[in-house]
Amino acid sequence: MAYKLQLHDLDFGDFIKTLDACKGDVFLETEDGDILNLKSKLCQIVGIANILNGARISEATIRCTLPEDEGILFRFNLYQSVPEKDTEEA
Repeated sequence: MAYKLQLHDLDFGDFIKTLDACKGDVFLETEDGDILNLKSKLCQIVGIANILNGARISEATIRCTLPEDEGILFRFNLYQSVPEKDTEEA
C-alpha cells in the first residue's frame, strides 16, 4: 500500500540513513510518472543532484514494498527519528 509523504526541511544525511534502515524497496513516484528506487545509491545521487540544481518535485508518493518500512519513514517524517541515532542514544 502506498501513502503520500511530504518532507520539509529535509536533512539528506538522516534521510539516507533512514532509507538504508528500510528492509524492502522504497520508491518515489512523481505525478509525471517518474519512479525512482530510493534504495539505489545511483537514484539517491541523481535525486540529490536534481534538488541541488533547483529541480522541484511538487507532489510525489513514497511507496514501500514492506509495511514496516512505511512506519520507519513515517516516524522519520513526523519526529525526525533516524533508526541509527535512536539505537546509539538508547
